[in-house]
Parts: sequence; C-alpha cells; structure tokens
Amino acid sequence: MHRLLVLYPPPADPDHFRNYYEATHIPLVAKMPGLRGYRYSFDVAAGEGESPYFCVFEADFDDAAALAAGRGSPEGQAVRADVPNYATGGVVVLDYELRGG
Repeated sequence: MHRLLVLYPPPADPDHFRNYYEATHIPLVAKMPGLRGYRYSFDVAAGEGESPYFCVFEADFDDAAALAAGRGSPEGQAVRADVPNYATGGVVVLDYELRGG
C-alpha cells in the first residue's frame, strides 16, 4: 500500500478553504484512478503548542506506480491545478510506502 499525505498550513480565509475543499476539491479527488480510499480532517492538533497545519489529507493507492498513474491522469492533473483555488497558505505533499508492525 502507498500513501499520499497532504499537509495544509493555515490559509488566509479558513471558511473559504473548508467550504471549497469539501464542495469542490474532494469531489475531484474522488475521481482519481487507482484511489483506494481517502480521509481528511480540519482538526489538526500538535502534541505540544499550536499545530502548524490547518488541514491534513491522506489517500491510499495499491503501490507507488498506481499513485504516479493517478497523479498523472487527467483527473489527477485537475486535482493539482485546483489547489491554488483554496490553499493560500501553501501545501506540503509527501508520499510513502506503508509498512505494518
């Protein structure tokens, strides 16, 4: 299993972010080929102090190749192109293989 992790620092307009993210961006994400599942939260807490992130998103794919294919697809490109429409605080995108224990 391979995971895409997206961390969003605080945006200029949190209400716009939330509304746009749920009404427009997430439906685009749901169309990505190879997507096994996703989850997100606006309730990002830090162990100590204030969290540097406003929102966190996780998406799972079978493997790195499936993630690359999904991101390279027209649907994946639409997702990427949509980010500036709401993420005025920037974005951190990571991906990695999941391992169990």
